[in-house]
Amino acid sequence: MKYSFVIPVYNRPDEVDELLQSLTTQRERDFEVVVVEDGSSTPCKEVCDKYADTLQLHYFSKPNSGPGPSRNYGAERAHGEYLIILDSDVVLPEGYLEAVDAALAETSADAFGGPDRSHDSFTDVQKAISYSMTSFFTTGGIRGGKRKLDKFYPRSFNMGIRRDVYLHLGGFSKMRFGEDIDFSYRIVEAGHRTCLFEDAWVWHKRRTDFRKFFRQVYNSGIARINLEKRHPGTLKLVHLLPTVFTVGVIALVLVSAVGRALMHYDADNWRTWYLVCAIPWLPILLYSLIIAIDSTIRNRSLKVGLLSVPAAFVQLMGYGAGFIESWWKRCVLKQDEFTAFEKNFYK
Repeated sequence: MKYSFVIPVYNRPDEVDELLQSLTTQRERDFEVVVVEDGSSTPCKEVCDKYADTLQLHYFSKPNSGPGPSRNYGAERAHGEYLIILDSDVVLPEGYLEAVDAALAETSADAFGGPDRSHDSFTDVQKAISYSMTSFFTTGGIRGGKRKLDKFYPRSFNMGIRRDVYLHLGGFSKMRFGEDIDFSYRIVEAGHRTCLFEDAWVWHKRRTDFRKFFRQVYNSGIARINLEKRHPGTLKLVHLLPTVFTVGVIALVLVSAVGRALMHYDADNWRTWYLVCAIPWLPILLYSLIIAIDSTIRNRSLKVGLLSVPAAFVQLMGYGAGFIESWWKRCVLKQDEFTAFEKNFYK
């Protein structure tokens, strides 16, 4: 058998149903599916049973341990030459595995990954979030696409690797966030080749509202410092951009607030303080306009374009805030990874 899809799932039976349905339409059929239920209170066993006759599917249930160990659990029970790790909130186009097969025939990749896209059926908020995570005007250029500001590393929502390499490296660590980048770093550090397969893309739902999205990117910002501690030298200038953006926006808002306050206390120079109050908003409004126009064109929807503005700010400032917290705890207070983030990273 050539391919094994490994899918960890936690309380998302409806999403698993959509993903498995998309697997039944694959034109390339040499694969099995390994679903690992990670201690869910709402299991997807009945959903998996629906596909018992149409997919070579293996369902396993285990106590909750997080995404990394759950993927490892599935990998140890898989049989394919290549393991393809998917998040449960993705859907595959019918030519996905065919594209992977064609790319592997042309390259000697040990590990690979592909981009993600937004589906027409996604909500407007999901489309806006997808835009913010894939746009060149945010940090989407570093995540896996034609335009990259940093070297490509496979991400766990769409990640393939030779099974022997996976098992030799021990798979994913127990990190709750950033564990896929940690694994990608270890793959490269071990001398293996990673490649971007541009045609092997997936539809990726991501979070359904801005609050959940903020928590996701906040944790990603935290993970970046932890990754630098584990892999010194991997922190690049591009990773600092969300933090610079966050500090810059906060500084502009504070300057504007000071100008507004001084308009009342120094009435003789109110015009000067009015300019101090107004000018800081110009770069913020300009950036918002760029995002709105670009997203509107790409999504062919003014509503999605407008929603992309708060999505972009949540993505950049959420990541930046998490990065600052992690920097403070790990680099200034010198706390170790487990002590600093025990409550939200580890059980």
